[in-house]
Amino acid sequence: MDRLSVELCGIRLDNPVIPASGTFGYGYEFAAYYDINCLGTFSFKGTTREPRFGNPTPRIAEAEGGMLNSVGLQNPGVDAVIREELPKLRACFRKPVMANVSGFSVEEFAEVCEKLDAEPQVGWLEVNVSCPNVHGGGMSFGTDPKAAAQVTQAVKRVTKKPVLVKLSPNVTDIVRIAKACEDAGADGISLINTLLAMRIDLKKRKPILANVTGGFSGPAVFPVALRMVWQVSSAVRIPVVGLGGVHTAEQVIEMMLAGATAVEVGAANLVDPWVCRTIIRDLPGVMDQYGIHTLSEIIGGAK
Repeated sequence: MDRLSVELCGIRLDNPVIPASGTFGYGYEFAAYYDINCLGTFSFKGTTREPRFGNPTPRIAEAEGGMLNSVGLQNPGVDAVIREELPKLRACFRKPVMANVSGFSVEEFAEVCEKLDAEPQVGWLEVNVSCPNVHGGGMSFGTDPKAAAQVTQAVKRVTKKPVLVKLSPNVTDIVRIAKACEDAGADGISLINTLLAMRIDLKKRKPILANVTGGFSGPAVFPVALRMVWQVSSAVRIPVVGLGGVHTAEQVIEMMLAGATAVEVGAANLVDPWVCRTIIRDLPGVMDQYGIHTLSEIIGGAK
């Protein structure tokens, strides 16, 4: 497995494959299908200070090449996550986990991160300033460099563990925002989150999603995500985690050649619960096919 190992912000991963937040629950849901310890790690469901029921239904819509979601950060709140979800996670996953955090104010981001930073199994804090499906928070922090930097600084003041800032693709200059986060102390960058999109029901002549718009994910967004990973990894000195439309071992390698240290798999988990295990099993053969000895040696190798 050493051929597959990478280091993300000082923490060794057996492989770079990470199920993305919002597509893998708290891990134990997928442990019923396979031993999830084969994963590099995973990013658990986005967590806020208070419980959130999420957006009204319908909040899922199909589209060619992917899907739209407008779940709206449904979660039980950070205290319940620590009290109820993390013990169940520990029972089935022995590695450090990535805690995904969202908020509606700078103070909320900091408070939630401080609480999760104290949890022994949390290895990284993935600060989501990019959710397009909530009002008054989420993406609004990730579309302005100053706001993204403020969140980053606030979180770094109250935490000791590596902080990765998850960025939105719904901007004109993602490099500027990534650099602002780096300058504010971020230890890494995750990108991309979903693209803002919508569908219309022809019979009802109304938007399908109750929230009108939602986040578009799936295979169709991969080239966009790859381009942004290339741009950001070329501009910052901190590690980049690439995600967006990934569903094969070949695409993991493509992301790493573009500059990603690790790669998250999102919507594909909702189509095939075993997809991450399959990707990990396929990686050595694909590496052999392209003459790759270790994955760590190819990071940014296409530049």
